[in-house]
Amino acid sequence: MLARVLRSRLATLLFLAAVIAVIPFLAPSAFYLRVAAVVWVFALAALGLTILMGYAGQVSLGHAGFLGIGGYAVAIGPAQFGLHPVLCLGLGAVLAGVIAYLVGRPILRLKGYYLAIATLGFGVILALVFHSESQWTGGPDGMQVARVTLFGWRLSGAANWYWVTGGALLIGAWLALNIGVSPTGRALKALHDSEVAAAGAGIDVGSRKLAAFVIAAVYAAVAGGLMAAMNGLITPDAASFMHSIELVAMVIIGGLGSVLGAVVGAAFLVVLPQALTFMHEYEQAVLGLLIMVFMILLPAGIVPTIRNWLLERLS
Repeated sequence: MLARVLRSRLATLLFLAAVIAVIPFLAPSAFYLRVAAVVWVFALAALGLTILMGYAGQVSLGHAGFLGIGGYAVAIGPAQFGLHPVLCLGLGAVLAGVIAYLVGRPILRLKGYYLAIATLGFGVILALVFHSESQWTGGPDGMQVARVTLFGWRLSGAANWYWVTGGALLIGAWLALNIGVSPTGRALKALHDSEVAAAGAGIDVGSRKLAAFVIAAVYAAVAGGLMAAMNGLITPDAASFMHSIELVAMVIIGGLGSVLGAVVGAAFLVVLPQALTFMHEYEQAVLGLLIMVFMILLPAGIVPTIRNWLLERLS
């Protein structure tokens, strides 16, 4: 019975909701709520990569580009066209999905290293566009993002953004869990095991891979829009190569194909650097060493390793 609960979607959602609900009572100051909100945003983006990498087995090294699309949509829409930031959040997600569809059709025909390099090139192109098109994006310094106002209420403060980003993460987790058990999700997992076998079973490999890429792009764009609105600023750094690598690392460290793993991986790479600030110039070296140790000791990822250990104890 307990083993079945550990595998259930409801248990995952309830656990995540409980964590989100409890943290404000344990946080000693608004700073910790702010850090937690950043974790929720990056976890939302990592959930998209969980669908792409964990379910479909496809790698993207330029995924932060979609973060930039969502962030700049929320910035440019109100500044240039007078649109509401919430509307721009949705438009950014649609734009990211359309671009992912158009770009994904040719590059998803590639496999392995070739696919990784192609997505890397795409991310670099987007970062260069955000950096150079200063009349639209503000150039290297970025641009201010209009504050979100709903029905006369201005959304501001770490506590308010904590609940908004936490709610968005719960919705994203619910969607990802349902995709995982849907016919699309089962087809994607078949691709992960063997594209040849999946094609032999009648699965349209190309369209399923493209669907995963588009879904992951929409997740990232929504996360980027939330981050930009929360910070009140967006810069080309949001679409940098390092952010793409961090997103991939979050998914791998937490556990490929695990919804909770995406959250744990995001928390690991967001919170740990904050805890290592006292080490100053050695911070990045220690962080890299810890990541190496975790991957050597827990190659399946943190969450799958813990879950498998519990299932063995309960069986």
